[in-house]
Amino acid sequence: MLNILLMIILLIIIIIFIILLFGIRLTARWMKVDSKYDGCIELLIFKKLKVYTFNLNSDDDEDDESDEDGEERDLKELFELAKPCFKYFKEFFHEFLDAVSINRLENDLVIGFSSFAKTGEYIGYVWAILSILMGMIPNAHLRAQPSFRGEVLNIKGYVNIDISIMKLIMPLVKLISKKEIRTLIGGVLNG
Repeated sequence: MLNILLMIILLIIIIIFIILLFGIRLTARWMKVDSKYDGCIELLIFKKLKVYTFNLNSDDDEDDESDEDGEERDLKELFELAKPCFKYFKEFFHEFLDAVSINRLENDLVIGFSSFAKTGEYIGYVWAILSILMGMIPNAHLRAQPSFRGEVLNIKGYVNIDISIMKLIMPLVKLISKKEIRTLIGGVLNG
């Protein structure tokens, strides 16, 4: 009986190590056509097995009302707690970017305004931004086209983001070990 229990514990440890080694993948899809929108974010392990899915649809009838009667957080106090943490967040953000890779990014954009001149002007800005992004992200396929049939903003896209958990463990431990960060976390949790 003890051997079986030890084998199960060993198997769980091996699976956790493999997940840490291979990392996780976030897959996101989005689409907005006219006033309808649809989106999905999936968390995958081993780049194939879905662990968690979050869907966002315009058909949802849920009311997202905030608690206006509840306790209000003092934003000035939270900002004062966060101010000494900015340098630590900056270091963590750089190390986080080393652990994250975008292996696929696709986006189609249709944009139009009531004025032809305004549409042409803004599509030029969009094309400039997209060319910069396509130079920075090797597997990006970003497209934009103008629409001269009135005001239009339609978007359809897809992204795969791989996150190496092994590369994030040490920066996360380093971040949490700072006294200022722990004070900020306590301030946020306590309100």
